[in-house]
Amino acid sequence: MSGHDAIEVISAKRDRHELSDSQIDWVIDAYTKGAVADEQMSSLAMAILLNGMTRREIARWTDAMIASGERMDFSTLSRPTADKHSTGGVGDKITLPLAPLVAACGVAVPQLSGRGLGHTGGTLDKLESIPGWRAALSNQEMFAQLESVGAVVCAAGDELAPADKKLYALRDVTGTVEAIPLIASSIMSKKIAEGTGALVLDVKVGTGAFMKDVDQARELAETMVALGTDAGVHTVALLTDMSTPLGLTAGNAIEVAESVEVLAGGGPADVVELTLALAREMLAGAGRDDVDPAEKLADGSAMDAWKQMIRAQDGDPDAALPVARECHVVTAPSSGVLTRLDAMAVGLAAWRLGAGRARKEDPVQAGAGVVWHARPGDDVTEGEPLFTLLSDDEHRFSRALESLEGGFDIEPGGTPFEATPLVIDRVG
Repeated sequence: MSGHDAIEVISAKRDRHELSDSQIDWVIDAYTKGAVADEQMSSLAMAILLNGMTRREIARWTDAMIASGERMDFSTLSRPTADKHSTGGVGDKITLPLAPLVAACGVAVPQLSGRGLGHTGGTLDKLESIPGWRAALSNQEMFAQLESVGAVVCAAGDELAPADKKLYALRDVTGTVEAIPLIASSIMSKKIAEGTGALVLDVKVGTGAFMKDVDQARELAETMVALGTDAGVHTVALLTDMSTPLGLTAGNAIEVAESVEVLAGGGPADVVELTLALAREMLAGAGRDDVDPAEKLADGSAMDAWKQMIRAQDGDPDAALPVARECHVVTAPSSGVLTRLDAMAVGLAAWRLGAGRARKEDPVQAGAGVVWHARPGDDVTEGEPLFTLLSDDEHRFSRALESLEGGFDIEPGGTPFEATPLVIDRVG
């Protein structure tokens, strides 16, 4: 692996050459060990963003990131494993009802999650709003819980793809997050190292998503599906709409409450639809498409699995969730049909209210967020509540209100409304 240096690898990519396997192996290993400096890796990341990578380069880059750490092996479990990764959106609480639902269908779900950067907290931040719940589990605790409960949502250990952890933080501060080869290899190195048998990718498209454009989202999905398939993981991707936020809440505790409603057999129709669509894909990938997940929502077994999953991580599923100290109601400025609710506007408002973070070390407010009382297609009445803003600090309301300005349209009653389909396409 020797015989390379950072300048040579950077120059090759700068001049639009393909990197060789040994160049890729060397640079990832040397960067993980600290022999390649951050400024050199950021230069290479920018060259990759501008000049791209071939399928072979992306596959090798992903393998090198996996090789930087340990791989987990769930083959000793008594049931098959499946996992889901979402590229992130506003009100995307789907992991919360999905993991226990799939567990109730007989497939184990190891959801190793990260902290959220951006508009709302990540899945771990949401679950941490449940009193007592803890994200950090040892590998032994995780395996025991997968065997007994069948679902675990916990913090990914530092041993999985450590190269990715370093590179992820660097991309965030050097304007290189958007590079498809780097997004695909980042997500897939962690998921392949995690050792799941089947993987379903939820690639979001629209204003509140990372990928605004459907062709870009499809390219990302195809790249990730190819990486998973080549690594022997049964991988499919759904392209799903994120121009409108999911459900009726964006925050932490309020999204947990909405997820519990779904597990109780209710909840917003779009959250239920996406949860079931992803559950069916996960079950099919794990060879258990003989089970109908809708029945497990209806008969209470998904709720039982949720309570077991929360209790196993020291949480109290029956405890009251934290409530924000302050609330501000925004009323509808006119009567008619809500024809548009922009996911980015809602996401930004939730973030400004304290539901998300700007830097990794920032705390999040458990009770903060946005509740919307109508979804596109619904009738609204002038003067009735349209949004409820929640925060512990009332000084945050004015900035949150600014982000909602222009974020929705109300048309006169009787205006024809056509909803965008939630699942746009399937890759794999």
